Amino acid sequence: MNQPIALTDSAALARNRARASDDALFLQRAARDEVEDRLEMVNKAFHAPAIVTAFPQVWQDRIDGATIVPETETLAISPSEHDVVIHGLGLHWANDPVGQLIQCRRGLRPDGLLLATAFGGQTLHELRSCLAEAEIAETGGLSPRVAPMGEVRDLGALLQRAGLALPVADAVKLNVEYKSMWHLMRDVRAMGEANALVARQRTPTRRSVLTKAAEIYARSFPNNAGGITATFELIVLTGWAPDESQQKPLRPGSAQARLADALRTDETSLPD
Repeated sequence: MNQPIALTDSAALARNRARASDDALFLQRAARDEVEDRLEMVNKAFHAPAIVTAFPQVWQDRIDGATIVPETETLAISPSEHDVVIHGLGLHWANDPVGQLIQCRRGLRPDGLLLATAFGGQTLHELRSCLAEAEIAETGGLSPRVAPMGEVRDLGALLQRAGLALPVADAVKLNVEYKSMWHLMRDVRAMGEANALVARQRTPTRRSVLTKAAEIYARSFPNNAGGITATFELIVLTGWAPDESQQKPLRPGSAQARLADALRTDETSLPD
């Protein structure tokens, strides 16, 4: 089997995360809160949870009896050991996101629940566009700066590829205000989310590029307080380990009643 091409420099990602500031992990906590809200809506008690995360302090004492699993390419999850597995906000950095989900599924008991969170494609779209415009204008070229992040539909399809049943994907957008692009970039580094791409530029970015990008950002995406707005999109993926007790879709044509009758309306055939 061919291995996925590595997009993320794992060593650089580990260095970035090691330098992260706990005060800046508010998005990790927002993702955690989204997961906890969804767990509360499930009419089922869980007794053997596992949490895959690079920031265990975010999850400390939040879910009773949870096993904390370091977020690595190969996850330390034993087969069929857990009734719920949570993959914290880090799937967007995985070189093999499907492989991560498959490993989580294998760790689930039948009818076990997987909840995974990741940054979606709208995350930092303002910063990306401003940096790209400035770099092209100043250097005539463009270098990769942000990890490729999937759209909600694409990420939802990964659940099916991983063999999970009843897949659901939804997005939550968070708009965060900053004084300037410089404050935003400082916060991104403090989150441990700085550029860790294999193909990243290894020399410092020209000051003129950053200055121009900051000017474009302030002009294009202002907020009412005189600063800027940044978008972060959280994708929440939900799926279940297959089990015979789960609901199955009906065969096409097997319905015993007409939709028109249920809606008390007339059915009209469309022309060919």
